[in-house]
Amino acid sequence: MSEPTGLAWVALSFAKLLAIFVVYLGTVAYTTLAERRISAWIQDRHGPNRVGPQGLFQPIADGIKNLLKEETIPGSASPWLFVLAPALAFVPAFVTWAVIPWGAPLPTPWGTISLAVADLPVGFLFILAISSLGVYGITLAGWSSNNKYSLLGGLRSSAQMVSYEIAMGLSTIPVLLLAGNVAMGDIVAQQQATSWNAVLLSVAFLTFLVSAFAETNRLPFDLPEAESELVAGYHTEYSAMKYSMFMIAEYANMMTAGAFISTLFLGGWDIPFTTWDSTGAPSALKSAATFAMLYAKTLFWLFFFIWVRWTLPRFRYDQLMALGWRVLLPLLLAYIVLIASVLLALDAVGIGRGGAYVATLFGVNVAVVAVVAFWLDRGRLVSPAASRLQVQELERLRQVAARRAAIAAAGSRGT
Repeated sequence: MSEPTGLAWVALSFAKLLAIFVVYLGTVAYTTLAERRISAWIQDRHGPNRVGPQGLFQPIADGIKNLLKEETIPGSASPWLFVLAPALAFVPAFVTWAVIPWGAPLPTPWGTISLAVADLPVGFLFILAISSLGVYGITLAGWSSNNKYSLLGGLRSSAQMVSYEIAMGLSTIPVLLLAGNVAMGDIVAQQQATSWNAVLLSVAFLTFLVSAFAETNRLPFDLPEAESELVAGYHTEYSAMKYSMFMIAEYANMMTAGAFISTLFLGGWDIPFTTWDSTGAPSALKSAATFAMLYAKTLFWLFFFIWVRWTLPRFRYDQLMALGWRVLLPLLLAYIVLIASVLLALDAVGIGRGGAYVATLFGVNVAVVAVVAFWLDRGRLVSPAASRLQVQELERLRQVAARRAAIAAAGSRGT
């Protein structure tokens, strides 16, 4: 069945936009409740549980509270830019999800429609381009507040986004090498034909995940906020709904990152261990089941983001920069060359995209992960504070310390 045209296409596109937006915005709102309840569970305490059954109305109460609170603008701030900054952070977060295919095509009486709001042929590049615009809102918020803590938070955010945007972009190049296209639907189809990219490109998957934490300013990469150092960072001077827009943008970016990771590396809407969803004629049941699958994968990543926040400590700023520039960047450059060489070798010997193809790529990634783990475990690049002393030098210093302690003890007995 062909795609709908004319007024039918306009009406179905609007209905699709409205439905996915409601689900998306509702999930973002209740992720704030999930953050508080999961953190309470991890810390063995009670979270919000008074507003509605099990606290389910808490996000609604928080939204009403922020709408009714007084809006304040510091007297020394730049008022127009101060008001514009939350919008610049908010809008990109709510645009990037539009190109994600949320399920198998849906048949209608007027034709088959894609479950991506905007099924762009360059959807992959669209997400990378639009998501990077959010840093302008954060940087502008820090500068326009005319507050030293806000300015430091904005500068940290800009440096962090520049550093890890490079790593995120490089980690997606192996995905493009396998898929041969930048369309999100083709990337999902490639994984359905072979295996999930988390298996075929494990190093790219792990580095993309680390970069996603940095891009969303989540612990252990929340240096732009860093409450213990910068009060609240770039949104120190914000209140009421303008403050909420930054928080909504953060959780929206988390959801987009989760859906993007799932699409690039976990098969997207593909249901594992079955070909029912990718073969045969389109049906409403297939669309609903595949939507539920991608939504479940996205919820898993939301839980993972929250779990990591309440488990790991914050990086120091020098550690954050060292990880991005001295570890991820050279690692990904070497990895891209390696994967391209392996793919050329497999094509040269005539190995098709079957079991041998998957096993070869999986074995290469296991070897690379083992080497990288051994390399990082020595504590010489990620943590500049780690000791670089050789064992012999350390033993010599211990002997010197022991002799000094013996001399001091003899002197004290003589006196």
